[in-house]
Amino acid sequence: MAVLGFFYRIYILLTRGRFYWWLMNRFKAFKPIVDTRFNESPNDFRSWIKFRFAGEIGAPYWPIHKTSKLTGSWRNVLVGIDAAPGISPGCYIQAVGKIYIGDYAQIAPNVGLISASHFMLDIRKHVENEIRIGRYCRIGMGSVILPGVVLGDFTTVAAGAIVSKSFPDGYCVVAGNPAEVVQDYSTNVKLKAKFLQYRNEKEYNGFIPKNSFPAFRQKWLNI
Repeated sequence: MAVLGFFYRIYILLTRGRFYWWLMNRFKAFKPIVDTRFNESPNDFRSWIKFRFAGEIGAPYWPIHKTSKLTGSWRNVLVGIDAAPGISPGCYIQAVGKIYIGDYAQIAPNVGLISASHFMLDIRKHVENEIRIGRYCRIGMGSVILPGVVLGDFTTVAAGAIVSKSFPDGYCVVAGNPAEVVQDYSTNVKLKAKFLQYRNEKEYNGFIPKNSFPAFRQKWLNI
């Protein structure tokens, strides 16, 4: 047990301790990790390595937890600033159709994002659609967003909700199966003005600096 404890301390030192951050700060290539360290969706070394060295096959340009799963193509996903679908454990991102994630939208563990449904006459085929999640949205734990759904800015999806229709006006809380509005702030102009549209000092779309993202999008994404 003492030997295991020793190696565990070494592991912590190398991956989370002062030496790790000294190393990260020493090389310019690690800036996407250092600059987002205190963000809601911080970039991690494991996902960054996969992105940088995946070759022609490519890998998602944002961090994804090892227990989350992406199917379809990462090229069909537009990730906003400080947003990372699947960064939380146990998420399922089905990117057969297109998925738009707004700036600063946060997605909790075990969330499903489903952008296409099976064709009933031949279930091997998909009927593609899209999902649009606005800025500053919060998608609660265990919820599912189904094809064709549009969520406006500042929409909060309660834990366990099944969202099968759109709420494009945003500024609301939706809950239940099927999800319905349980709190609506969209018509209260004074209250809407109080919703904080914060910004990070250094902004990244996944691993890509904000200023470089338009060129990256044009070259690599289908969206």
